[in-house]
Amino acid sequence: MADAISKATMLRFPAYLRYLKTEAGRGNKYISSAVIAEAMGLSAVAVRKDLAGISSQPGKPGSGFEVSELIADIERRLGFRSRTNAAVVGAGRLGRAMLAYDGFEAYGIHVVAAFDVSPVVIGAADGKPIYPMERIFEVVRREDIRVGILTVSRENAQAATDDMIKAGIGAILSFVPAYVHVPDGVLIRYEDLAASLAGVCGGLLLSE
Repeated sequence: MADAISKATMLRFPAYLRYLKTEAGRGNKYISSAVIAEAMGLSAVAVRKDLAGISSQPGKPGSGFEVSELIADIERRLGFRSRTNAAVVGAGRLGRAMLAYDGFEAYGIHVVAAFDVSPVVIGAADGKPIYPMERIFEVVRREDIRVGILTVSRENAQAATDDMIKAGIGAILSFVPAYVHVPDGVLIRYEDLAASLAGVCGGLLLSE
């Protein structure tokens, strides 16, 4: 199995995992890269290359990959078999929703805390602590927090990002509709909910 996997491939693995778990739930034990590519709207060549780089066992002619083995391989590569602590930065409505969302656990991500600059929201929500932003350095070290979920306002995004990085967070999922500067070695992914919804609406209009 190849050790070097591109960033683009790594970003596709969670989607593969979601699809494969759905197929496993339907009782499908084997699946081919061509079927996955068609179902997910991806290039068959790209899917075949992605799976070849992660699978511990090659696909079988005529049947493809064993679904359960492929799920285990992807979960291992993404680190889902181990626990990764995460924190929300920005405890507004979206931040609290992220704090309460239990779907992260299925992917080995445990959201342990949130941080905010407003004294009004400091305390706890859904049984998890919300700390003042100035305590991020202490709490990140103590709880071994490696991932940050950014849900602050646009104007506070860069300052919050800087504090996260200084505290030792090396991977950020940002829901802020603004780009921020991060140093080399820090991973950041942007999720723009409004843009995603616009894309869905655009696709609906094209289909009419």
